[in-house]
Amino acid sequence: MKKGNIRLVYNSPVVLTFALVSLLALLADAATNGMARARFFSVYSFPLDDFSGYLRLVTHVLGHSSWEHYTGNITLMLVIGPALEHRYGSSSLLFCIFLTALVTGIAQCVMFPGVALCGASGIVFMMILLASMSGTRGGGIPLTMVAVAIFYLGGEIAAAISVRDNISQLSHILGGLCGAAMGFYLHARE
Repeated sequence: MKKGNIRLVYNSPVVLTFALVSLLALLADAATNGMARARFFSVYSFPLDDFSGYLRLVTHVLGHSSWEHYTGNITLMLVIGPALEHRYGSSSLLFCIFLTALVTGIAQCVMFPGVALCGASGIVFMMILLASMSGTRGGGIPLTMVAVAIFYLGGEIAAAISVRDNISQLSHILGGLCGAAMGFYLHARE
């Protein structure tokens, strides 16, 4: 690169697009006094003939309850996600995001039918566990993944048992399990 030719590069299309669409969802939510999040970007139990409910099983990861909620999740995604997208490819990372969103959405509807869920924290936990496996060679279980699982998932399990807050430890745990499973799957394909 020549001096003076500095340019911005859309280096991680899946992660950057996710961050931008989530920002648009947050702005739409603010403009509609919460209606956009409730209608399009939260998952909760729904009648089987409600098409929008099936869509929300996946789109709930794009909604956030506040600017702090958004920045907490998206900052971690912007740190971890580009390396994962570079390592595994955009389509594989998009599939991991889709699968994690679907798993956490279905689990929320089944286990907590009267409670709405929104946010990308399950996706962040998936990325954390997936990233902890990205340096693996030869099919072994990396010690870093075991340590991350103990610290992050163990902490979430303990919090789920002992803390009553508005944080979905279930989506964190399931996101982490999806990340570990997808890590093994993606490594088996290499």
